[in-house]
Amino acid sequence: MSSPAPTANGWKSITPGARHDRQVGNVFARRSRPQGVGQGVLDMKILLFGKNGQVGWELQRSLAPLGELVALGSDSQDLCGNFTDLAGIVETVRAVAPDIIVNAAAYTAVDKAESEPALARTINALAPGVLAEEAQNSGAWLIHYSTDYVFDGSGDQPWRETDPVAPLSVYGKTKLEGEEAIHASGCRHLIFRTSWVYGARGGNFAKTMLRLAVEKDRLTVINDQIGAPTGADLLADVTAQALRVALQRPEASGLYHLAAGGHTSWYDYARLVIDFARQAGIKIKVAPEAIQPVPTSAFPLPAPRPKNSRLATGKLQNTFELNLPPWQSGMTRMLTEILEK
Repeated sequence: MSSPAPTANGWKSITPGARHDRQVGNVFARRSRPQGVGQGVLDMKILLFGKNGQVGWELQRSLAPLGELVALGSDSQDLCGNFTDLAGIVETVRAVAPDIIVNAAAYTAVDKAESEPALARTINALAPGVLAEEAQNSGAWLIHYSTDYVFDGSGDQPWRETDPVAPLSVYGKTKLEGEEAIHASGCRHLIFRTSWVYGARGGNFAKTMLRLAVEKDRLTVINDQIGAPTGADLLADVTAQALRVALQRPEASGLYHLAAGGHTSWYDYARLVIDFARQAGIKIKVAPEAIQPVPTSAFPLPAPRPKNSRLATGKLQNTFELNLPPWQSGMTRMLTEILEK
């Protein structure tokens, strides 16, 4: 999944609903859903791959109440969670016999993928294809995560699920191939394309900016890439809520865009992070005027980055009756958490 800042204007927040809504984790689920949806879920068996990643870590929390959860990482011993071992993955799925397969594993080293295309394809395309075939054969649901990198990043409008895809990088191409394999299998599935994913656990852009801000007198940050920083906790909470609905409404199977509300640039994102830390009493070395915006061309990298990572989330919100909070909400909560440590 892709990952870079906030604007003082230029974003339209999607606010939580009025008094008829109830909060579920980081999302808001409308009470208009028919009574009984989600009942009978607790006897489900859920197989989660990628438990040690940012999204996988949060999914262990959000999925546990839904049924029996078997969570695997690439280093798991008793069962195979290593996506380079396709035969082992097949054996694992058949041994567990899950009702739901959740794939949070991926090759996400975007630049390194340019020199390791075969490995990236195995993990991002072939392994999801294997999971999809097993899901189709057994009647299980498959939950999978993809990325805005399937688009070329042109224009300035949010990408819809029906827009033409044209990935620029090996990472984007292999993630798209994984999507296509799932569709082709015919299995019941939920594919969530997302962007600029971060988590309080592990490294992220905000933590990097905080470290640099206390070390350096000057910072330059890209300002011509636009997207919505999206918390791994939000992805996990939406997944659990969408799954509850999909189990009752199989016609919900399909592709969805999932990202926090609004959008920003890496530059404005960095400014928000550093200003928040300064106001929280952290000793910041870089002065506000010493944080300078620069174009993407100032930081040449092996893999091209999409400049427009906006994702239209109307389909997801309407199908699952959810309101997605503005990106600033999750970001400030995450900053509060890490700054208190």
